[in-house]
Amino acid sequence: MTVQKRSVLTAIAVLVLSLFTGAGAASAGTLDVSPPGANDWGCKPAAAHPYPVVLVPGTFENMAKNWSTLSPVLKSEGYCVFALNYGEANGIDASGPIADSAKELASFVDAVLAATQARQVDLVGHSQGGMMPRYYMGFLGGAKKVHHLVGISPSNHGTEGLILPPPEDAPSQMQLFEPFCQACADQEAGSAFLTGLNSIGDTVKGPAYTVISTVHDEVVTPYQSQFLSGSAEQVTNITLQNRCPLDLFEHDQTPNDPVVHQWVLNALKQASGPADPGFRPVCL
Repeated sequence: MTVQKRSVLTAIAVLVLSLFTGAGAASAGTLDVSPPGANDWGCKPAAAHPYPVVLVPGTFENMAKNWSTLSPVLKSEGYCVFALNYGEANGIDASGPIADSAKELASFVDAVLAATQARQVDLVGHSQGGMMPRYYMGFLGGAKKVHHLVGISPSNHGTEGLILPPPEDAPSQMQLFEPFCQACADQEAGSAFLTGLNSIGDTVKGPAYTVISTVHDEVVTPYQSQFLSGSAEQVTNITLQNRCPLDLFEHDQTPNDPVVHQWVLNALKQASGPADPGFRPVCL
């Protein structure tokens, strides 16, 4: 590849990163501001909702922005809600190596379980935050501590790219992000991280899995790559438009979609197993 081509692609990578960070992405200046309703460390789960809910944001995101609408919904329904920031690198949240971020999640879950005296948690994650917990469950002993993982637009099998196909012999766009965002490179389809993650299968014994996807996802592509393989007793894969054809929410805003909120609540109310695939949300 010529120096000129590499320079152009690097400039594109920096531009896209700046667009993400300029659009409200997490940075060191947003230190640990909780979304409404989250991180009441005195909350004790009620019998109706025995599992604390831990909200896990996506790449470049912070908990305050990612969960500003879902967190108060869950709190109003009587859940103990917790949220975290993780993976800070180069001043940007959720951009460091995903395996390291999973260790941060492990410590946070332990703190939630100790504070609430609950036996397990429910995890609700967006994008990287819907996939990274699978590493925690599969490789860090987290499976026994998780009742249900709900992934909203999760990068379970990576993405084929964010912008345009690179010139011939050029590194992928995700690889160009690597100096600034290891988590981006980790989420490229076929990356060493994802190959290792999925080498043990899409699921592990114990937790239930619900995946909520939109056909309008422009970041984790193709959107079908978000789905998990598994039995109907353990996994439900949801395409929003199968129930609500006019739902136009795309990747970044799916956590704010009222239809997504309904699916999350349906998933969390299940005593065992994933969301009810026959559920019919109210389309807005």
